[in-house]
Amino acid sequence: MGRHTGAPRGGEPADECPGAVLERERWSRTRVGLGEPGVRFDWEAAFGRTARRVVDLGCGNGLYLIQSGYARPDTDHLGVELVPPAVRMGSLRAGQRGLTNVKFAWGDASDFICERVEPGSLDEAHLYHPQPYYDRAKILKRQLSPRTLLAIWLALRAGGLFVFQTDNPEYAHYAKENAGQLFEWRPRKGPWEDAPDGRTQRERVARFQGLEIFRVEAARLPLEEHEARRRVAGMMEPDFDANKKGFEGRSPRGGGSGRRGPRRRA
Repeated sequence: MGRHTGAPRGGEPADECPGAVLERERWSRTRVGLGEPGVRFDWEAAFGRTARRVVDLGCGNGLYLIQSGYARPDTDHLGVELVPPAVRMGSLRAGQRGLTNVKFAWGDASDFICERVEPGSLDEAHLYHPQPYYDRAKILKRQLSPRTLLAIWLALRAGGLFVFQTDNPEYAHYAKENAGQLFEWRPRKGPWEDAPDGRTQRERVARFQGLEIFRVEAARLPLEEHEARRRVAGMMEPDFDANKKGFEGRSPRGGGSGRRGPRRRA
């Protein structure tokens, strides 16, 4: 699933990338394939070492990955994105800056976390501004669901971090109510210290538009797997009404908060 990019328009923040472009002979290769469906992704083969592992699920043009790759050279970063132009731009930028600890892969990020990650192998999983899909005919495409929440919990090592961010209040509410059953939900106030202007282009645009940003760092709860699965079985599917006040041209809210009548998993 792609990130809600919020591409800049007139007067909005420029899509700036940290670091300087190096001489061509110092560029690095930053594209990797995910391999055959159902096969676990081989981090050591992709990065040529064993290190801490961070995945950005629906990484867009990779702004966060490049920022973090500079700041944490001892950590390997993988971005998975379904939009080809975003993958090309992110991998080009990282390669031009000679980053060897940042890689980009084309593919569905939800399928990746659910089917291609070894349990207990990740240190961090990041999900920034997933598409809220205002059209009710598309809401089952929403990235954060009971299936992906369980997959993230399984993929993280003990004490691993799930980092979530959105500018949609209904998405934030859904995440808290459901992800909070598997993770210690720790909302953050104010910008990230490592990226005061924003970790993603969508965050920068949303702030320019005056939208509230919901930022969370959530530590994996030390649950037995059977208990985690029991909790997931009772979670709500993400069929909430994502419309924001003042949003036009989409399905009507129909009154109320948009949190009415959640559909639980069958």
